[in-house]
Order: sequence, then structure tokens, then C-alpha cells
Amino acid sequence: MKLKVVKEILEFVSMYFTNWEEFSKAVDRLYTSNPTRCRFVTKYNHKKGKMTLKMTDDVVCLQYDTDQIQDVKRLEKLTATLMRHIVSK
Repeated sequence: MKLKVVKEILEFVSMYFTNWEEFSKAVDRLYTSNPTRCRFVTKYNHKKGKMTLKMTDDVVCLQYDTDQIQDVKRLEKLTATLMRHIVSK
């Protein structure tokens, strides 16, 4: 008797957003789909004056780049929302 071993290949999907609303909704959906695997990273490049936000669960990677000050306030609001999700579960 022969056994067939099927290996599942997971593709890494990376999405770059230019619109904050779409990015924040996608981050919320990604976190609610798998909260234990998600991580959120912020990175600031002083020379370029850009901030990069990244949310990933090792399968899907959502990224948003900005150089606007108003997006820092939006980041605070998004972080507060994510913290509420973490505490409520």
C-alpha cells in the first residue's frame, strides 16, 4: 500500500496600502482572524522622514508608509483599538 503525502504550500502575501482607512480595516480583520499569530511593527527612518507600519501573521503582511504627522495620531487610535481587542479576550 502506498501512502501519498500531500504538502501544503503557503504563499506569503504582502500588501502595500496608500489609504489609511483601508489599512486600519485590514489590520483589524487580520487581527480578529488570528490574534495569537499577529504582530505589529512600527519603524521610523529619520533620514527619509518616513514611518513604516507593518502587521503580519507570517502568511499575510500588511504595510503602510507615511510621512504625515496626522498619521501618528491615527496610529495612536489604531494601537488603542488593538489593545482593547487584546484585553477583551
